[in-house]
Amino acid sequence: MNFTFLSPVSDVVLAHNELLSTQAFGKKLRIHSVQHGLPDLDDVKIAIIGVLENRNDINYIGEEFQLNEIRKAIYELYPGSWTTPIADLGDINKGESIEDTYFALKTAIAELIKKDIIPIIIGGTQDLTYANYRAYDEVIPMVNIVNVDSKFDLGDSSKPIKNNSFVGKIILDEPYNLFNYATIGYQTYFNSQEEIDLMDKLYFEAYRLGQISKDITLVEPVMRDANMVSIDLGSVKSSELSLNQKYSPNGLDGKEICAIARYAGISNKVSSFGIYEYRPSKDDEITSMLIAQMIWYFIEGVNYRVEDDDFSNENSYQKFITLVESQELVFYKSNKTGRWWIEIPFLSDVNNKLKRHTLLPCMHQDYIEACNNVVPDRWFRAFQKNCV
Repeated sequence: MNFTFLSPVSDVVLAHNELLSTQAFGKKLRIHSVQHGLPDLDDVKIAIIGVLENRNDINYIGEEFQLNEIRKAIYELYPGSWTTPIADLGDINKGESIEDTYFALKTAIAELIKKDIIPIIIGGTQDLTYANYRAYDEVIPMVNIVNVDSKFDLGDSSKPIKNNSFVGKIILDEPYNLFNYATIGYQTYFNSQEEIDLMDKLYFEAYRLGQISKDITLVEPVMRDANMVSIDLGSVKSSELSLNQKYSPNGLDGKEICAIARYAGISNKVSSFGIYEYRPSKDDEITSMLIAQMIWYFIEGVNYRVEDDDFSNENSYQKFITLVESQELVFYKSNKTGRWWIEIPFLSDVNNKLKRHTLLPCMHQDYIEACNNVVPDRWFRAFQKNCV
């Protein structure tokens, strides 16, 4: 792999790492350093990449940007009983233009995914999600994005991309590879009614903060169907973060955002994971440690992935059929994992790009509601999207 645009991990971080316990996470990593260069990636399954790009922040004032405190916090943690080799590839510096940074990030992510290595991206501004999405252009035909955010970030696609308007570009820029976009933890008062109506019109998924706080397990089937996950730290409530990050008194708490990260890790489809909108400050320890713990939980999830059944063997699953409003709904429950899916039969005859979506992840609760003559919302949106 040609990663010449990646700068090594700072000597300050490496010196800090030397003082840690031999059992610390930092001592288990393969680290890109000035002395040893890029590590061997032959059997690596997860790679950490920092991106020092924040020029598309709507409040950008040209301050220095670095990720040293996050790395120190990550390295200090103790790993679980993991068998997955992990590398820290260092940072992508700001390019001469923002497009240069996008190109470097897109290239790095695409190369890693092709090698079955999951990149964990630490940003900078959340518009980097666009570069992450474009990395899939030559990897898979259709992409499902999950955005953990208080806002939809749709914006005006006719205007230059910013950290609060990148989703419009993802939807409208060619090639059109977006299949589904889901927002987790949005707060209504931060989104215009026009944006809320557009999300509904496009049959995208949106889960309010109250829904997630009431039942965090709603996140699991959404993540199970995701290819890439983007987390905006603005989705976390202010009391959980350092002063420079404070945004809203309401939001996800530390336990909830870590649970969401673990759900992302457990998903067999998630092949890239990004945390964005980090703003360094002098009282940075809280935010750095929260990001480190989110990354820890994502890696924990990856190590506990269980390959789902392909439902070709009748002994590996249970099949349930129910009738809702004259529509026959077919559910499957894996005997191995206990996970549920719902069949979308109309997709089997449409173009091959969408064939992998014939089984939609769902919850046991969806089956219970179907038995009570209630159409599952995820099924309805998928049905409507493909009947347009």
